[in-house]
Amino acid sequence: MTILPDRLSSNPKSPFYNEELLEAGVGIRFNGAEKTNVEEYCVSEGWIRVVAGKSVDRHGNPMTIKLKGTVEPYHRNPEAPGAAEGGA
Repeated sequence: MTILPDRLSSNPKSPFYNEELLEAGVGIRFNGAEKTNVEEYCVSEGWIRVVAGKSVDRHGNPMTIKLKGTVEPYHRNPEAPGAAEGGA
């Protein structure tokens, strides 16, 4: 299982974008509740960015809101490639 980074973004233009981790499935618990609309998170600074409705900026990117609280990233698929080979 890979260790999740301190900061991750789902926007390909961001320097914190990691396609391999996003395809593997990353979930976010924010203040104890699971969030499915997270665009970016930072564990050390304690914030997430979520999409704010259907609004877009002048470049066509979704408008986001930064929320502060406890951020807990986790793997949605606990079976990482190669992890199932060790049993039986």
